[in-house]
Amino acid sequence: MSDQVKMTPLNYSEDRPKAKNPVKIMDLSLRDGHQSLFATRGRTEDMIPVAELMDEVGFWAIETWGGATFDTMHRFLNEDPWERLRTLKRYIKKTPFSMLLRAQNLVGYRNYADDLAYAFVDRAAANGMDVFRTFDALNDYRNFETVVKGIKKAGKHFQGCICYTLTEPRLGGEVYNLDYYTDRAKTLEDMGADSVCVKDMAGLMAPYDAYPLIKALKKAVRVPIHLHSHFTSGMSPMTHLKAIEAGVDIIDTCMTPYAYRTSHAAVEPLVMALLGTNRDTGFDIKKLAVINEIFEREVMPKYKHLLDDSKVSIIDINVLLHQTPGGMLSNLVNQLREMDALDKIGEVYKELPRVRKDLGQIPLVTPTSQIVGVQTVNNVLHDTPDERYKMITGQVKDLCYGLYGKTAVPINAELQKKALKGYPRGEEPITCRPAEVLEPELEKAKSEIGDLAVDLDDLILYAQFPVTGKKFLEWKYGKAEPPASVKPISLEEVKKKDEIIKKAKAGKLIEPKPDTPAKTAAVRTFNVFVDNEYFNVEVDATGDVQAVPASRPAAAGPAPAQTAVAAPAQAAAPQPVAPVDGTLLLAPMPGMIIKYEKKAGDVVKKGDPLVVLEAMKMENALVAPCDGTVQGIKFASGDSVAKGAVLCIIS
Repeated sequence: MSDQVKMTPLNYSEDRPKAKNPVKIMDLSLRDGHQSLFATRGRTEDMIPVAELMDEVGFWAIETWGGATFDTMHRFLNEDPWERLRTLKRYIKKTPFSMLLRAQNLVGYRNYADDLAYAFVDRAAANGMDVFRTFDALNDYRNFETVVKGIKKAGKHFQGCICYTLTEPRLGGEVYNLDYYTDRAKTLEDMGADSVCVKDMAGLMAPYDAYPLIKALKKAVRVPIHLHSHFTSGMSPMTHLKAIEAGVDIIDTCMTPYAYRTSHAAVEPLVMALLGTNRDTGFDIKKLAVINEIFEREVMPKYKHLLDDSKVSIIDINVLLHQTPGGMLSNLVNQLREMDALDKIGEVYKELPRVRKDLGQIPLVTPTSQIVGVQTVNNVLHDTPDERYKMITGQVKDLCYGLYGKTAVPINAELQKKALKGYPRGEEPITCRPAEVLEPELEKAKSEIGDLAVDLDDLILYAQFPVTGKKFLEWKYGKAEPPASVKPISLEEVKKKDEIIKKAKAGKLIEPKPDTPAKTAAVRTFNVFVDNEYFNVEVDATGDVQAVPASRPAAAGPAPAQTAVAAPAQAAAPQPVAPVDGTLLLAPMPGMIIKYEKKAGDVVKKGDPLVVLEAMKMENALVAPCDGTVQGIKFASGDSVAKGAVLCIIS
């Protein structure tokens, strides 16, 4: 084929001649689109209105599952992820389903044992999955071995991914160059890949790097080449066109309402750009317009409160400097905001490339993006001039041990030694396939969860997410009441809320009453924020009400007479209850309690592990600040805590 896309003069029509080599398109709206733009909060009920219409477009596949959906659905939406597959399959009957599979990480954040990996792939296929887009954060394909056997056994499409990353501003350098990518592609083809995907998760690929890269890959392997490039930097539409000129087979896009910003380029401009060429998609733009109308009117209004409207620009050119994928970036910002440390974001950007280099120049994609991101925040907030890596996450320790695989370049030896000091599995890193050192997990999980897991799908969910998975199963089977925060909102509720805000802006929210009492000396003024809208409200307390000033938590150390102990509230600020004697262990950041390593009454030595706290899906082991006896535990596994909450007292 010629390097240039050939154009045949043609007016748009539904029955236009089919192109000789049409570009195939995979739609990501129902997975990566909402994951990128509004934190994977898209609900199944909002996919059903467009499902049958999307089935008629002619997509190569529709991405419906995987990535963060499995975690987010059960944790934040009170939805069974397995049920989404079965439900959508009833509406989308012709177009194959695709999922993002994190290889031996499955849809979690660590490598799982082989028995769990086999079971997961088998059940995903049985529930309706067709294309398994499989990637490893380190491009270590030893982590593919188990899941690929399962994919092939099920007779499904194995798409092998190469995570695209750079150490230079453009393609080249000593690590991530053309030789690296062509070698990875050949390895995938040898493993039986039915197609090879270049996964550009941060939108780093420049158009004039895409062209030689796709050319080289097309020459190196016989299977189709698929390009996945986020819009974050603004380059992806140009990159798509150069990749198409180079002969790429499949391109990822989103429907317009789910496109751009940190998501992907929109499908509609690409359809029109290729109209009448030898790469014409053949799509009917009118059908796409109907789908967009439904998304705009019936779906997106429900999620506008989750969209980041703080920036005018829809691109983030800084991603080319720090290489931080959009989802990871928003997580970092939210984490810093919750810790009252958003002013440190500049330091985080400077520290991030240093941490990435120390950890072996790993690509920034789940879970390594979270590993690097959380460790970077820890360094900025907790390191001192005399000590770097003062608080090392459990996942960084696992990475240094080799539980995620082999890094492209060696990990910083000094950091590796520090991370592995006292590491339970041993202080010498492994060189074998990571899963070879993992014990089988399903039977252990079954003994823990018991009859609450009704079937294998429930058990697999719990095995990957023990804390939140158990909570979801309790909701699912009526053992506990789901909180209001996980329940869906209707379009009518959105309209009512919009109307209230509209009236408030116009000063018509509350009509004065004839019997309005006079203000007293007790009147207090509050700032009220609703969806980033600010209102100044006066509140006049009635009756015998005594205002109690809030107390700030004391730093870790001997407690003075008036030290406050946190009340057991869900992510609430610590509340004063009673004076205590002893040393407090405070939450250094907001997060979720995974488990207490010690119980009340246990005697501990300084440095003993006490609590495992999850923040940004990474685990931090908090240790005893002194010798003594554990007292004052107010939280349990699964509880959310605010920064400064008293996790226990050492007396």
